[in-house]
Amino acid sequence: MPTVLKAGPYRLFFYASDQDEPRHVHIERDDCVTKFWLEPVRMQRNVGFRGAELRRIEQLVDDHQVALVRAWNEYFQD
Repeated sequence: MPTVLKAGPYRLFFYASDQDEPRHVHIERDDCVTKFWLEPVRMQRNVGFRGAELRRIEQLVDDHQVALVRAWNEYFQD
């Protein structure tokens, strides 16, 4: 599972088995994990993060959307 971005306490990554799903990224910190679709940016699921932090994570994903989509395409060779 390649890490595609580290930002503060967050690690953004893909699972190798994710290729059959729409483009998305997993974000983890400690025991919390969330998944965001990339096109458009929106949360798909969440375990442990609270609202204010999820909004910061959504902004992080939105700010890096182009680079995350590029990393997805390169990793999965779309």
